[in-house]
Amino acid sequence: MQWRVTPIRGFRVSDEDHRVTTFELFFDLVFVFAFTQVSQYMAHAHSALGILQALTILGLLWWSWVAYAWLANQTHADEGFVQVGLSVAMIAMFVLALVIPEAYEDLEGGLDGPMVLVVAYIVVRLAHIGLYLLAAAGDAPLRGQILRSSMALVVGAAFLIAGALLGGMLQTWLWIIGLALDVLITYVTSTGGSWRIHSAGHWAERFGLVVILALGESVVAIGVGAAQLPISVPIIVGAVLAVLLSIALWFLYFDTTSLAAEHELSRLRGVPRVQLAIDGYTYLHLMLIAGIVITALGVEDVIAHVDEPEPLGLFGAAALFGGFSCYLAGVAFFWLRVSRKVKWLRFGAATIAAAAVPVVAFVTPLAAMAILVLGCLVLIAVESVRYAEHRREIRVEGGHEG
Repeated sequence: MQWRVTPIRGFRVSDEDHRVTTFELFFDLVFVFAFTQVSQYMAHAHSALGILQALTILGLLWWSWVAYAWLANQTHADEGFVQVGLSVAMIAMFVLALVIPEAYEDLEGGLDGPMVLVVAYIVVRLAHIGLYLLAAAGDAPLRGQILRSSMALVVGAAFLIAGALLGGMLQTWLWIIGLALDVLITYVTSTGGSWRIHSAGHWAERFGLVVILALGESVVAIGVGAAQLPISVPIIVGAVLAVLLSIALWFLYFDTTSLAAEHELSRLRGVPRVQLAIDGYTYLHLMLIAGIVITALGVEDVIAHVDEPEPLGLFGAAALFGGFSCYLAGVAFFWLRVSRKVKWLRFGAATIAAAAVPVVAFVTPLAAMAILVLGCLVLIAVESVRYAEHRREIRVEGGHEG
């Protein structure tokens, strides 16, 4: 199904051959910094409440990023007004990322940190809505869809502003409610609606790249954890294990799942394609990003104490194994949405990883990392043997994974 539109000057409607532009990659650099800030906020807070607050900020970041992914699939991001608008959004997003350490506890002097974050977020979202409406000129159903879904921002922003004004625990809960309402209202108004996915290749590549960016954060966490320690054999061993873990996370998503999902998205047209983009990418990929960021927190905690004989502790174990469990479950749910088939091995491994947290808390940091990496390698080896033929079909022939 093709949508015939008449774009206004400065906007070029994308087609099936459209791919990710270098300006979109440049735009993403701000989110690399933002992911790092979220991870550092969790490390500094070192509590369940801190992780909850950081995940709320991560949700705001994700909702901002994914909005521009939809825009860039509609029109070319490196041309005319879109490039200017994305530049404004980049600046506002950098301000948002800069103030993350003050998101819930304003530092003395200067501007009010929580309110600066909220205002920057609203600027990012409003710039997106304005650009999207211009890019959708001539496509009345799409413009109507944008306006309907933009009402979610009005509701969500009201709670964010109220939270910034009231502060304390009220701020935490009001921000969670505001984000949840924004996400829920958007989903309700989008299901069976009039969104467009002009290029399946661009869409799948865009989300693959943001997963790579998040994985980059897990690699950075290795260096952050070791930054204050003299080099030693335990640090080298821990770093090797941590890099192996990042490679395993890459493999579990990119080796076949992302390729098969792109094939399926390319095969679909119209509403079914859009619905897969909504369910599988816009919503379920947040589980992957959250899982990677939390795992990075666990990696940083392990490397910082890698040569200590004391147990890892519940916080580090929950971050390392809980983050991995969230990521693996996210990949499994994504594949379930793409293929309507259940990968029991992945759901089972995710469950075992989550259940192992109380046990792993009593082993040393290095042993905990080794256990997780060994589990990943076993899972990958078993899947590689079990799905060898399906893997060949996906990677060579573009078939469907089993």
